[in-house]
Amino acid sequence: MRKVPEGSTGRKTPQGAGDTGNASWFVRAHNKLALAVDHKIGWQNLPTPLGMLTLIGLRNNLRRWNLFDTATYPTRNPPPVEPSSARHLTERTADGTYNDLANPRMGMAGSRFGRNVPPERTFPEPEPEIMSPSPREVSRAVLTRHEFIPAESVNALVAAWLQFMIRDWVSHGQGTVDHPWHIQLLDDDPWSDRPMLVPRTIPDPTRPDGGDGLPPTYINEKSHWWDASQLYGDDLAAQRRLRTGEGGKLKVPRNGSLFSDDPERDPASVPGFWAGLAMMHTLFILEHNAICDRLRGEYPGWSDEEIFQRARLITAALIAKIHTIEWTPAVVSHPTLVTGMRANWFGVLGERVHRLLGRLSSSEVLSGIVGGRTDHFGVPYALTEEFVAVYRMHPLVPDDWSFRSAKDDSLLQEATFRDLTGRHAYEILGKHTLPDLFYSFGTSHPGLVTLHNYPRFLQQFQRPDGKLMDLGAVDILRTRELGVPRYNEFRRQLHLPPAKDFTSLTDDPVWAEELRRVYENDIERVDLMVGMFAEPRPKGFAFSDTAFRIFVLMASRRLNSDRFLTKDYTPQVYTQAGLDWIENNTMVSVLLRHFPELRSSMRSVTNAFAPWKTAGPPR
Repeated sequence: MRKVPEGSTGRKTPQGAGDTGNASWFVRAHNKLALAVDHKIGWQNLPTPLGMLTLIGLRNNLRRWNLFDTATYPTRNPPPVEPSSARHLTERTADGTYNDLANPRMGMAGSRFGRNVPPERTFPEPEPEIMSPSPREVSRAVLTRHEFIPAESVNALVAAWLQFMIRDWVSHGQGTVDHPWHIQLLDDDPWSDRPMLVPRTIPDPTRPDGGDGLPPTYINEKSHWWDASQLYGDDLAAQRRLRTGEGGKLKVPRNGSLFSDDPERDPASVPGFWAGLAMMHTLFILEHNAICDRLRGEYPGWSDEEIFQRARLITAALIAKIHTIEWTPAVVSHPTLVTGMRANWFGVLGERVHRLLGRLSSSEVLSGIVGGRTDHFGVPYALTEEFVAVYRMHPLVPDDWSFRSAKDDSLLQEATFRDLTGRHAYEILGKHTLPDLFYSFGTSHPGLVTLHNYPRFLQQFQRPDGKLMDLGAVDILRTRELGVPRYNEFRRQLHLPPAKDFTSLTDDPVWAEELRRVYENDIERVDLMVGMFAEPRPKGFAFSDTAFRIFVLMASRRLNSDRFLTKDYTPQVYTQAGLDWIENNTMVSVLLRHFPELRSSMRSVTNAFAPWKTAGPPR
């Protein structure tokens, strides 16, 4: 472990709910007890009220010990920030600046990722250690899907939604091929090009050259805020291209493409574009435009700009609400988590009290985070490299898809995931109606996030430039490259016990033996993603408890730190019509507003990410 210069750790000044110095003796005792109970019993094994109390204590500990600010590292030529103006009080900027009025750069597009582990733990391993074991051999041996393992408690919309969110939150860019990583291949590896070349992550252009003794940092090309930048762009020029210029509205895609006449701006030119992502984009462009119609009816004298800015605020907050109280409880459907995620939005007093009486307390526990006070917990807000690492959930994607009619469930087309990606997505979107596509996703399952369930086509993924990549190997290598600790060290830094050996890592003895061989009997070398995929999951979870620890911290932080979701979540900023729209809508109502043909299939669900009823006889 390398040391970092004293005073350069980026550690926060202790404060907030998790502070053991300034907090009451009761809070300090609660935080310590929560950690002890979690180690001894496990939060997931407790009755819901006790599980909730334990999770609150665990979150307090994570807030105190697992937020680190990389913006304190030496910086040169940071991205420019426009002068402040009155509009910044009530509008989200295109690039994410001025969310925090005292620190306008905080969370802007082009700012650094933060960290959830101490800086001295984030130095990437040098070569050749960073290539041990081979990322390609890890992918082949323990990730390869031999038979699809479904996550039967949810539908395939969870996979499309997740990528829709990631396009809002994070991007390291497409990498640089000037000095690529070389992955050597075994003789029996069928890969055609030798060695396998993987672009390196683009270096941080704001870090001065020279040895400052600190670990490398990387830039998020997206705004860090939950601001629906995937719909509105990350700069003013992009935003203007996406707007109609009338009534505050956005351009509606034609068969999924906004820029079919401009190849450089075509979404299909960016790796990761597929039909599911295009469907979500189209749905929420339609939703934005419906909100514009409502605002225009309420405020007929408003300009295009006034309507657009308010509609953006409302759309972004609705998306945040859907993710918080619908998507997350669907994929981690443990009773304690379902209650906990709703409490993040409404507080433990519940939605009924919230609707009748509004906020009754300044406490986020009682009345929720939304509409409360803004709190960074002593560290300027940024999404983190660890957050990116635990969201690498490609097993959610099935290899084989069936498109069916929403009217009678008749088969329209069988397809592979490759048929849904890149420009092929436009063929799918042109061939089938959006109601049929959403119905097909809603009545099928995604994959479980586990070993031996990585999509085959993503292990032979063709980039828009024609290059083939094994994304399983890339996921492994990228996490190492970005200095995210391996599995056991990651758990230690999140106050979890490490796996003692391979049989304690997983409850599958076959997997344990496979992992022992791949990692040459060294449990400390197990990669984070592999360990998370291997470990037993709590009841109702589609992914691991280790990944969930980052969510406990960062899911709340995305709300806590955002001025527009806390102190400025008011009628003065959103309008009362806007707040009513957010409070009265769900993913179910959004889908039914634009595609009423789905009503019969969705009648049986209260959460749109749960499996829908098929239109015809049981399959």
